[in-house]
Amino acid sequence: MEEGLSIDPTSETTDPFAALAGKKVYIETYGCRYNFGDTANLVEVLRKHGGSCVASPEEADAIVINTCTVVGPTERRMLRRLSTFREKSLFVTGCMPLVQRESILAVCSPVIITPDQIHEAYRSIQTVAPSGVGIVQIAKGCLGRCTYCITRLARGRLESFPQEEIHEKVRAFVEAGTFEIQLTAQDVSAWGMDKGNTLPELLTSLCTLTGNYRIRVGMMNPATVIGILNELMDVFESERLFRFLHIPVQSGSDRILKRMGRDYTVQDFEDIISAFRRRYPDINISTDVIVGFPGETGEDFSCSLDLIGRIKPSKVNITRYSARPFTGPFSEKDFPDSLKKDRSRILNAYAEKQYTAVNHQLLGTIVSCVVTEKLIPGSVMARTASYLGVVIGEDLPIGTLAEVSLKKDRKYFFMGDCISKTMP
Repeated sequence: MEEGLSIDPTSETTDPFAALAGKKVYIETYGCRYNFGDTANLVEVLRKHGGSCVASPEEADAIVINTCTVVGPTERRMLRRLSTFREKSLFVTGCMPLVQRESILAVCSPVIITPDQIHEAYRSIQTVAPSGVGIVQIAKGCLGRCTYCITRLARGRLESFPQEEIHEKVRAFVEAGTFEIQLTAQDVSAWGMDKGNTLPELLTSLCTLTGNYRIRVGMMNPATVIGILNELMDVFESERLFRFLHIPVQSGSDRILKRMGRDYTVQDFEDIISAFRRRYPDINISTDVIVGFPGETGEDFSCSLDLIGRIKPSKVNITRYSARPFTGPFSEKDFPDSLKKDRSRILNAYAEKQYTAVNHQLLGTIVSCVVTEKLIPGSVMARTASYLGVVIGEDLPIGTLAEVSLKKDRKYFFMGDCISKTMP
């Protein structure tokens, strides 16, 4: 933990779960899939203690807020929500209490539950709730040194979870009828690097488990993908893996990447994308870009636009740079919000042109997919082998195999008509 962080471990409640035993609990979760994985584990811990989850704060004896503080607007939203519930029996977990405890205590006086406490309490349980999509955390922390990132300060250095523990969680989900297994971490491709193992080894072993399931590999840093690229591509031969990559580039300018501490070049990133596409032409690519990073010139921003035009991803997650406490650029001169908003709008509009061009070629075609998630009554999400999302207007069971005609382009997914189906 770096100097200046506000965490005080001695103030944590030894067993916060005892205070929730037998209670009706309302939980709000914000942020990444990892946070949602923490919440799912917390729900199982509460059940073990005789508690139950309710759908509204009005029904609850206690309220849990699983916080995110990745950018300034999210932090402010967290503080507003915490202030709203300050007169309630309030518990707070997630990244925020690990790095901004004083900010929390300025608006409320909750019980702090650290993510580590959730993880340790859950390890002896390992039960899961039946669902179409299951989140499996494979590590916490990262090996990165990104200058803008407060999450790495909250979650710490890489700690890969044991392979058998991950196997046990996947088996539990599959036995509960879950089809889509989402592997998550702050950097999935770093798994094992602290213990002499590699992600391809883990994926190979997971692909041998029995049952009806597919695995979606979560966010990977180009810096940790580079050294395992060939082995990683080999593993994606397995039908157990969705052909989907989420690899954030963050900038199309090497100068900005260096200032960000990202430890790879634009060429490294493009080499990864090109290698996968040569091997798997239909692979789905998602990436992230930060706009308005301190020192980003118009030319640097143009490099990001050009990169998106070259790689034509299926999704670009755009973040306006937000100075975070305890990070390198925190004291640097920031751009006005108006400039960051303009660049965000320009990049988003350009990215959407890429989606439209790619999706237009798929309209009217027939694809094979499998139902992974129930959305609303009478509607389900299905995924192709390359993780293309298709919403079907039928109430089909999870695991249903379907042939679907793609009828409408919704940018990030399609609406489709089911032509044939095979129930699980």
